[in-house]
Amino acid sequence: MRCPFCGHDETQVKDSRPSEDGAAIRRRRLCPQCEGRFTTFERVQLRELTIVKRSGRRSPFDRDKLARSLMIALRKRPVEPERIERMISTIVRQLESMGETEISSSAVGELVMKQLKQLDDVAYVRYASVYRDFRETQDFARFLGEEGLSETTDDGR
Repeated sequence: MRCPFCGHDETQVKDSRPSEDGAAIRRRRLCPQCEGRFTTFERVQLRELTIVKRSGRRSPFDRDKLARSLMIALRKRPVEPERIERMISTIVRQLESMGETEISSSAVGELVMKQLKQLDDVAYVRYASVYRDFRETQDFARFLGEEGLSETTDDGR
């Protein structure tokens, strides 16, 4: 494995252990050239997935891109990183088990929405606002009404 700091071609594995959910192996590595330390994860990949965008453009599925979008939705929310990682692994397993190599971006978005709704309502609404392209406050109100997430206050509002 190439060192991310100095680019040296050979790094040493110092420690390997299964991740919390058992779906990956976590490896601590050391570069003998610059003595930089870093962590890698090894995961099973059942098939190469391609995402078909609304425009028809195709791009390879990127687990890191999925993780980044979830981290934006979950920013400053009280959700443990382990739960987020388990959710990402669940989504990836669901995508791989669909039996298709080409998956629409809307199918990915719906899986993410389903998982976020179970995890955190605020993150769910944040993600939906981008995914469903909310333009006005009425879009939020309509969505909250449809999803049954809006609650009234004690004075009836």
